[in-house]
Amino acid sequence: MPPPPLFSPPPLRLRHAAAFALVLAAAFALFFLAFSPSTTTSSPPSYGHRLPTLVDLTLVHGAKEKGAVCLDGTPPGYHWMPGFGDGSDKWLLHLEGGSWCRNLTWCDQRKRTSLGSSAYMERAEFVGILSDDQSQNPDFYNWNKVKIRYCDGASFSGNVEEEEQHGTRFFFRGQRIWEAIMTELLPKGLARAKQAFLTGCSAGGLSTYIHCDEFRALLPKDSTVKCLADGGFFLDVEDISGRRYMRGFYNDVARLQHLRKRFPGCSSDMEPGQCFFPQQVAKSITTPMFILNPAYDVWQVEHVLSPDGSDPQNLWQNCRMDITKCDTKQLEILQGFRKSLLDAISEFKKKRDWGMFIDSCFIHCQSMKSLAWHSPSASRINNKTIAEAVGDWFFDRREVKDIDCEYPCNPTCYNVELELVGGLID
Repeated sequence: MPPPPLFSPPPLRLRHAAAFALVLAAAFALFFLAFSPSTTTSSPPSYGHRLPTLVDLTLVHGAKEKGAVCLDGTPPGYHWMPGFGDGSDKWLLHLEGGSWCRNLTWCDQRKRTSLGSSAYMERAEFVGILSDDQSQNPDFYNWNKVKIRYCDGASFSGNVEEEEQHGTRFFFRGQRIWEAIMTELLPKGLARAKQAFLTGCSAGGLSTYIHCDEFRALLPKDSTVKCLADGGFFLDVEDISGRRYMRGFYNDVARLQHLRKRFPGCSSDMEPGQCFFPQQVAKSITTPMFILNPAYDVWQVEHVLSPDGSDPQNLWQNCRMDITKCDTKQLEILQGFRKSLLDAISEFKKKRDWGMFIDSCFIHCQSMKSLAWHSPSASRINNKTIAEAVGDWFFDRREVKDIDCEYPCNPTCYNVELELVGGLID
């Protein structure tokens, strides 16, 4: 059986490969909350940096009249930190992640969280790629930065007119939310942006693939516009039991929110969920895109490669929580998973204006973790942090097609170790 939509979130202990340990508060470790780094977390040690800036929530004006609402009918929201200095006419937008809801039960659960209702949204910490601290975010610290909250359950892609679903009201309006927020931001200065960067992590990374070209079309032709998807390249692969669990999950999401019509270029002989995978969505993107993904994405290892229904004897429980506890056979399977990722992105590696950073770390959503994005203890490839590699690519300082060697070759890796504590309902 697949994991239920709700369980108590375990604490997340982050361990550097060089024995550098610290503790971060976990952010919604249930399946649909997806270890999303875009949810509220406690502040990690600053290591000489100041604490993260807290940014208030802005609700979208007139959203209800447009039908651009969260699952429960509340207006969507975003957090905007205005730029300053030479960043005043530059914009970075970040799409929040948080998995998806595959049926009405799961969507009903989300309606009582910030992933389905703005009634539960609070101020946001701007860290990593959203930080306004130059030492933490050297290339984008003084830009206008916007964190767009995720509350539709389908990566900002649904647009279902009907509100009644088996006697209960649900609003599947992610596409309208996207359009309403863009409409509100354009007159605030986005329409005059000299440079603009659309980013997102996890389900927000998938959103970035989906909306990248739409974003480009909104901005002046002479502006520089690029996109980055962090931890969003979800794979259509068999799990350890031989099922394509993730495809089945996406099939449910696509049918629930009528997503087939959202991707008209998707072949009619494909299952609806196949159209939702980044490998398919990215084929039509013409805007420069950066793929940021760990080769051993901790979320995908737990929920795509070894979902609970595929492991009735719990043989993978230790491995999926801590890569150092994987046995030889499990590591062999993980290397095969890495190869599947490299095969899937191979066609995009050929695109001259695309970039990528595929490290060999056991982590998820690195752009929204200050220590993983840019710090003395951050993971590196060719002695470059993720922030440095992304900046090099965005500003055309060098071509960036950085692909790490196999685990455990990289001693700088910033790996996570998950610790389950009592209260887990599985």
